[in-house]
Amino acid sequence: MIPHDTHLHIGSLLFEGIDQIDLTGPFEVLSRIPNATYRIYGKTAAPVRDLKGLRLTPDATVADAPPLDVLHVPGGYGQEALMEDAEVLGWIRQQASGACSIFSVCTGALICGAAGLLKGRHATTHWSALHLLPLFGAIPVNERVVIDGAWVFAAGVTAGIDGALRLAAELRGDAAAQAIQLHMVYAPKPPFDSGTPETAPAAILDEARQSVRAITAQREQTARRVAAKLGLAAPAARRE
Repeated sequence: MIPHDTHLHIGSLLFEGIDQIDLTGPFEVLSRIPNATYRIYGKTAAPVRDLKGLRLTPDATVADAPPLDVLHVPGGYGQEALMEDAEVLGWIRQQASGACSIFSVCTGALICGAAGLLKGRHATTHWSALHLLPLFGAIPVNERVVIDGAWVFAAGVTAGIDGALRLAAELRGDAAAQAIQLHMVYAPKPPFDSGTPETAPAAILDEARQSVRAITAQREQTARRVAAKLGLAAPAARRE
């Protein structure tokens, strides 16, 4: 836990094609952490659209970001372009080197992998991309939230809220995280037990896999190409 009198600088990466809840779910938590400044950083100051068209605007550019205590890297289909973006990857490496916590949500883990930061780490990501983590030297863990030292990984989309609450507890203690959870009225009781590949009906799971087949194949190609540039051995990727 960080001393309460230590002011924290928390920053989230914003990019075109982000999955907005990978950003806005954790935002609900991170923006409430006591004695902290939270800001959103983009490659440029221009607004972007999430993968469903929601318009989002950064507070500042990555070039103007101060050294961050907490770095939050979301995911979404737009992660593909960032995996070979030298400027963004360099910024992530620089910020991660001095941060006390790095928080990856969904396929933000693949961006972190492309930055060369996952070798030997236990990590998770969206179920459709979990099999790609070993390409970056990571050890995949099929859990909603995985903590490895200073790193917090959330499996995908709504799991970002759980991961952010775990992170809040790491930073400010359980009571602070519980107070944030209460303010958010975060007590989920989903109407269906279909939120993971293990619990979803077979027909629903098959349809979901078909819907992400193209982006998953594209992600694998990019991951293998980037892993080769990083000099990482590329094991045969195994799908769920």
